[in-house]
Parts: sequence; structure tokens; C-alpha cells
Amino acid sequence: MEETVISALKDSGLDPQFLELELTESILIGDTENVLQTVQRLKMLGIKLSLDDFGTGYSSLSYLKRFAVDKVKIDQSFISDMDKNPSDAAIVRAIIQMSKSLGLRTIAEGIEEAYLVKYLQIYHCDEAQGYYYSRPISSDDFVRWVLASLS
Repeated sequence: MEETVISALKDSGLDPQFLELELTESILIGDTENVLQTVQRLKMLGIKLSLDDFGTGYSSLSYLKRFAVDKVKIDQSFISDMDKNPSDAAIVRAIIQMSKSLGLRTIAEGIEEAYLVKYLQIYHCDEAQGYYYSRPISSDDFVRWVLASLS
């Protein structure tokens, strides 16, 4: 994995500070010590890391500390019903507050409606992603979209 990332950075000329890799729980559970060493080397290059689907599965708070992530991605299962389910709303607020206390940014996944954006703004979530903003698009379509929005 490390060689692939370094090669991609070299081939593209992208400054490592603009690359963000998502770590999934399944990667962290496997060979923890090797993954930790690889992650530390990638961080030394300036690459940003986010912990994906935080709050699901066997998420451990120690991952936030040991793997020196920059961002926590809040799983969409908590986001989609937070207006109807007080427990989901409490979990979302708690993850955001805890992340801020640790100096981490937060990303909410699965935003499909405008009212969810309002809740996340009130809770001070840093970033959001989902169909509300855009369906997945190819890199070529993205370039066209950026160019069109600049003109």
C-alpha cells in the first residue's frame, strides 16, 4: 500500500498534504503493528488520514490516538435518522464534541436532505458528503464541473 501511494503522488505531482486516505476498521483490526508503522510513515509524508464509519462495529477510541488520524467520519446510519431518533442525534453530537476536544475534524456521511445540513451546522460538524451535494461522478465529469463553475 505504501509504495502505491508514494508512486501515485510522484506520478501525479500532488502535494501529499492534499491527499486524504480513509482507514477502515477492518484494516486497523488486522495486523495492527504493521499498519501502525505504515500509517506513521505516510503521516510523515504529510498525508491526511480519516477514520471511516466511526461509531459502528468495534470502533475503539484508542484508534484515534494510536493512528494519529486527522478526521473522523460519522457513519450515515447515525446521520440519516438524527431528526427522528434522539439517540442518533446524541451520538452525532458526542462524536463531534469528542473529536473537537481531540483536535480532529469531523465529516458526516450520507447527507441527502437540506434539513440534515442544518442540524450538522448547529452541531458544528466540519464537513459533509452525500447525494445532497452530488451523486458520485467520474474524474472527467468532475473536471468539467469545476471548469464550468469557474466560468
